[in-house]
Amino acid sequence: MNEQLLSAGDKAPAFKLINQDGVEVDSTKIDGKVIVYFYPAASTPGCTKQACDFRDNLGSLKKLGFTILGISPDKPGKLKKFAEKEGLNFELLSDENTEVQQEFGVWGKKSMYGKEYMGTIRSTFVLEGGKVTHAFYNVKAAGHVDFLRGELGL
Repeated sequence: MNEQLLSAGDKAPAFKLINQDGVEVDSTKIDGKVIVYFYPAASTPGCTKQACDFRDNLGSLKKLGFTILGISPDKPGKLKKFAEKEGLNFELLSDENTEVQQEFGVWGKKSMYGKEYMGTIRSTFVLEGGKVTHAFYNVKAAGHVDFLRGELGL
């Protein structure tokens, strides 16, 4: 596991992952600013709230030049159902083997009801030109886009 957390100015880990439609997405081929957010599981309450927040704000974020990518350890089929059920209008990427999550430092120890386990730590990164411009670990699902707007001065 990668214990090193990313911060502004770091080189962004490059990745190729399959989206909800079974199409490979190569991070090095995306122009402009990219918001990459990592979430634990599709169709859970917090993750749905966060995804719908991005869905509802996608137009204004796109106007500012942002591409949104959501990454979770879910299989593409589960991501497809999630996207269709919630009307999500951006790409969800499958990182089943957690390699990309480990590179971003978001795969780690979590605890629920006194039990420890390994999982995705809800985190968001803003990337531009192959570099990390912002890194936010342990973010809240609710009000996430408003939080980002404040942090990015949008």
